Amino acid sequence: MQIDRAYFLDLIQRILTTDSPSGFTMQVMKLIEEESTHLGYDFEYTKKGGGIITIPGESDEKTIGLSAHVDTLGAMVRSISGDGTLNFTLVGGPIVPTLDSEYCRIHTREGKVFTGTFLSKAPAMHVYKDSATMTRTPETMFVRLDETVKTKEEVKALGIQVGDFISIEPKTTIINDFVKSRFLDDKASVACLFGVMAYLSRNHIKPAFTTKVIISAYEEVGHGASYIPSDVEELLAVDMGCIGEDLTCTEYDVSICAKDSSGPYDYEMTSRLIRLASANELKYAIDIYPYYGSDVSAALRAGHNIRGALIGPGVHASHGMERTHYSALENTMHLIYHYLISR
Repeated sequence: MQIDRAYFLDLIQRILTTDSPSGFTMQVMKLIEEESTHLGYDFEYTKKGGGIITIPGESDEKTIGLSAHVDTLGAMVRSISGDGTLNFTLVGGPIVPTLDSEYCRIHTREGKVFTGTFLSKAPAMHVYKDSATMTRTPETMFVRLDETVKTKEEVKALGIQVGDFISIEPKTTIINDFVKSRFLDDKASVACLFGVMAYLSRNHIKPAFTTKVIISAYEEVGHGASYIPSDVEELLAVDMGCIGEDLTCTEYDVSICAKDSSGPYDYEMTSRLIRLASANELKYAIDIYPYYGSDVSAALRAGHNIRGALIGPGVHASHGMERTHYSALENTMHLIYHYLISR
């Protein structure tokens, strides 16, 4: 498989820079819909706001599923303070200290977008003795708006209200084959799925079996793929591979997860993926992730009668300022491709 590198890098940049905290994924899903249609595949929305892309297979004797989630970590306006700053509540689980001094965007229900900055309540070294030591939590932080507002009423007059979504600036940068950005978990995997779909489409290749690509929109809050089409018999989640203590995955590998917090993944599927990675000389790692769940976890908990497995590119510093290397993305795309065409 020859990956269209230019297509892939352009798409991953566009996906990463489109705001989409869990529950506010409309704009990025529109991008997904347009890209699916451009490749010639049928696309339909789920009632939860996710998407299902259907790829006809050489055989319709069974249907397999691929999933990746396009929703990200973020925040919402919890309340408006009397001085015109915003208090916030988290969407998903970002590492809160990494938010200090990060730029953000506030999206109102009327479609207006305002910019701001996450700060601690001791934001100035020259003023606050505990500016460097204060614990960073949502209760000790606020959002400073880039507007001339000094009261709660002036903020409300802008159209900002409780429940407005706050997206975190991803700071996407591609340099020396490294992709640095927030939310590689899991937009990098979404781009990997499209890298494979683009190759299949342009070369008129069908997967071995009818395939449904599920783009979920609530994974970061626990119920992403709790709904999947009833004809899906096995589901391969493509999500980030973890890097760190007691793990073998690196930023250059495709990770094959044998077990996470939801339990072991299907033995036969996982073994097949390991065989495919080995036979095709891919750079891969097998790991166990103790603080992790996936779209497969959500689907199994919802009672779906499926087999499930999990793979993904190695991503460093998850839920913070993340980074991966193009080779991890490439290895992931190759494993997805070989999984799709194998019987």
